[in-house]
Amino acid sequence: MNYQIKDISLADEGSKKVEWAYREMPVLDILRKKYRDIKPFAGKTIAACLHVTTETANLITTFKDAGAKIYLCASNPLSTSDEVAAYLAKEGIFVFAQRGEDAESYWNNIRICIESEPDLTIDDGADLTVTLHKEYPKIADKVIGGCEETTTGVHRIEALHKENLLKFPFIAVNNAMTKHFFDNRYGTGQSTLDGIIRATNILFAGKRVVVAGYGWCGKGVSMRAKGMGARVIVTEVEPVRALEAIMDGFEVMPMDEAAKIGDIFITVTGNCNVIRFDHILKMKDGAILANSGHFNVEIEVNKMEEQKISKRRIRHELDEYTFKDGKKIFLVGEGRLVNLAAAEGHPSSVMDMSFANQFLCALYLLNNKIDVGVYPVPLEIDREIARLKIESMGTNIDTLSNEQEKYMKSW
Repeated sequence: MNYQIKDISLADEGSKKVEWAYREMPVLDILRKKYRDIKPFAGKTIAACLHVTTETANLITTFKDAGAKIYLCASNPLSTSDEVAAYLAKEGIFVFAQRGEDAESYWNNIRICIESEPDLTIDDGADLTVTLHKEYPKIADKVIGGCEETTTGVHRIEALHKENLLKFPFIAVNNAMTKHFFDNRYGTGQSTLDGIIRATNILFAGKRVVVAGYGWCGKGVSMRAKGMGARVIVTEVEPVRALEAIMDGFEVMPMDEAAKIGDIFITVTGNCNVIRFDHILKMKDGAILANSGHFNVEIEVNKMEEQKISKRRIRHELDEYTFKDGKKIFLVGEGRLVNLAAAEGHPSSVMDMSFANQFLCALYLLNNKIDVGVYPVPLEIDREIARLKIESMGTNIDTLSNEQEKYMKSW
């Protein structure tokens, strides 16, 4: 099979959307023009497990123009744009993704990409990485290296390495400054609220919004909710982050207390059962729950399913749960990644930097032999992406004089 998608006739619609996103991705455009003649990935196969969005399409076609053979599957069953998948299939990408695919299809598509025997992997959440290591150890032995995009995925790969199970080197793209400072904070902040608003059409001003987690994603969500007039409450387990949230002007309390007073709850922790069913029992009638962490484990949805009296879909990606006491709780996007389940994901301009990191880190792995381990993005790559982004925005910055450089190196 060359592809497994919903409908190839959607390709023209996908092409227009990909073209629109590309207008906001000048750094990736610079890389495409630089490497399409050199073709550094010629003869190499890349297996990518990513959200199949317009921005991802521009990364994938940049790899293709640089000579790579690409196999692409979805990193979330609800994050695929079927039009984009069709466009990529028409462009000669081996794409295996459909929006709303069931669990069996999801994992089978990952296996198809692994069975391409890739030289490099590009992952978002580490499902491809974990499956590769568990089920295809002989293929994993031949992989040059991989890149991981998310906090969740980096944690999983680091856990593999701590148990001496990791078979090839990884670059933690998520930890690049030009990724988490911008993608996690500004991208997640805006797109999370976008998803909730599209699903509910609710006014944030005046609402008590409870944000679980104050990492870079939580900072972004809290900042944007505050900017829309919400009264933001933060829950945290890490004392330094909790203190930072207080200093940033947010109320901080345990989830047990926040559950009683919140109107909208947003999880961004990367952990499981952050909102448990006993929290839900304490919530007011009409509370809205949304998750912006990578996996659908942060809200105890399985208990909601077990304890509900009734459930109905009342708007696009909005489900109403009714419980024994008559209380109604609303869940956005089935508890999956809300900015992609109910909206279109991060704006293209922040994904421009994240995907430039993916491209340049894959190139770094190809050109440098490094030991098995989990590595940060090389500082020179991070700084070059920032420089190119600033330049594309029509802005200049100062440079150190020879005198200043000498002074900074002197004891």
